Amino acid sequence: MKIAVAGKGGVGKTFVSATLSRILAQNGYNVLAVDADPNLNLAYSLGVEYDIADNILPLSENIELVKERTGVSPEEALGNMFIMNPRVDDIVEKFGVTAPDNVKLLVMGTVKGGGTGCMCGANALLRVLIQHMLIQRGEVLIMDMVAGLEHLGRGTARRMDAMLVVIEPRMKSVDTVKRILKMAEEIEVKTVLAVGNKVIRAKDEKFIYEKMKELNIPVISIIPYDQTVADADMEGVPTIDYDPEAPAVQAVRELEKNLIDRFKP
Repeated sequence: MKIAVAGKGGVGKTFVSATLSRILAQNGYNVLAVDADPNLNLAYSLGVEYDIADNILPLSENIELVKERTGVSPEEALGNMFIMNPRVDDIVEKFGVTAPDNVKLLVMGTVKGGGTGCMCGANALLRVLIQHMLIQRGEVLIMDMVAGLEHLGRGTARRMDAMLVVIEPRMKSVDTVKRILKMAEEIEVKTVLAVGNKVIRAKDEKFIYEKMKELNIPVISIIPYDQTVADADMEGVPTIDYDPEAPAVQAVRELEKNLIDRFKP
């Protein structure tokens, strides 16, 4: 199962990505969690120790690796030839970090200049790596993504089982989903599903269902607003460890079941 999680900043997509990864791993799946968001918070949300998380170098910023695999460093890339199909089959094992419940974490960083047609060595490395993870590796893949989908090309996106768009009951969040949906259509993502988050009232839930119906996006899960998530963050602890029975965690457990039922062989 290959899932990308996207949405407006602050809607809770990293909470969803991390908690879903941990629950899948607890249920016996081999899980590869990929941080493709420039904020780089997935390690903390998974429960990687802070002294380890603080020293993770995103692949996009690993100058030595980029130069070794593509033939040019990032600052040398402009106007120079570089390897468009670099070797990536050993990167997860070499640079992955083990998080609680044996979730494997890979911090990619983000593609620079995705909207400008930039194709430097670092971009080439990340794009080929994503293709490798989607096509040739057998784990469950959960990718915490930026809203712009810069990492995904048309052929690669077809390999994604689903893109989860996390939405809160706000029009700004809906507007971001509209942009994501347009890009998802352009790169031929097969399935887009919505996850409502931070839902307090029946009015909030109705808003999410109505707006997603207008966009023809099925709502697969509703996660209630849960003060436990904020309390856990204050303590620097993943919510699933702070309170495994918290309402928001329970909702992600239901999300996991829905995804397994939808995509199991």
